[in-house]
Amino acid sequence: MKKIVFVLISLIITVACNFTKENENLDSKKGKLFIIGGGKKSPELLRKMARVAELDSSGYTIVLPMSSSIPDTSGYWIKQDLKKINVSNVHVFNLQSKAKMTKMKLDSVKNASLIYITGGNQNTFMKIAGNTPLVPAIREAYEKGAVIAGTSAGAALMSKKMITGNEFKHPEYTGDFKTIEANNIEIKNGLGLLRNAIIDQHFIQRMRMNRLLSACLENPDQTGIGIDESTAILVEGNNATVYGEGQVIVIRNTQMKSRVKNGLLGGNNLNLSVYLPGENFKIKRN
Repeated sequence: MKKIVFVLISLIITVACNFTKENENLDSKKGKLFIIGGGKKSPELLRKMARVAELDSSGYTIVLPMSSSIPDTSGYWIKQDLKKINVSNVHVFNLQSKAKMTKMKLDSVKNASLIYITGGNQNTFMKIAGNTPLVPAIREAYEKGAVIAGTSAGAALMSKKMITGNEFKHPEYTGDFKTIEANNIEIKNGLGLLRNAIIDQHFIQRMRMNRLLSACLENPDQTGIGIDESTAILVEGNNATVYGEGQVIVIRNTQMKSRVKNGLLGGNNLNLSVYLPGENFKIKRN
């Protein structure tokens, strides 16, 4: 009997220790995400981002404009927008090649208070930054407490599974996603700061529901988050809060599966919520 009790106590202690370690791993990710759906960014939205990053103290901002086809211009304008809200310690790093990712610049990225990724094309950014020291530097900054922000393309690449914007079955880009088909929406690797959610942007303005539904049906382990223009979510731990002027759509594939018939995707009991500014929802970040 004593031996059985001892075994049970040992088992309880082991489970408790593992639970503590898991929570410590979650808590080690001290950074926050400020994910903007694109479009115009009001001064109020940018002020919120700056306050979260504590830029009123000694912190500084690194802007990464490589998503844009005109990166220098894109970097210039976000710098001007931040200047209007009295954020002046801003540095634009147009790191177009691995050779430009010097130790000094990577160290600056690692120690930034805010890293801001501009809009453009998320595939362009990942083609440049993927498999380089820049991605680990961004992740290290995040783990040390930095705010990682991005708008439009910079929002999409926050996910581990990143919507590219391309369709396999309709390769000519029109901006319309008229079907919910299997094996159509292209997914590639993003930065992986959100491992259990797929971000879509310009969501309501550009009517991208079919795209996100397709992604959620084919990736049932992922929560789909569609952020409208002039709107952002602030992700802190496992909580997300909506800021700005628009709405955020959240889709969960509760049955964790989908069906395919004649190339069309189907599914039951998808959970859909529409969140307004000031509201919050739970998000499994890691």
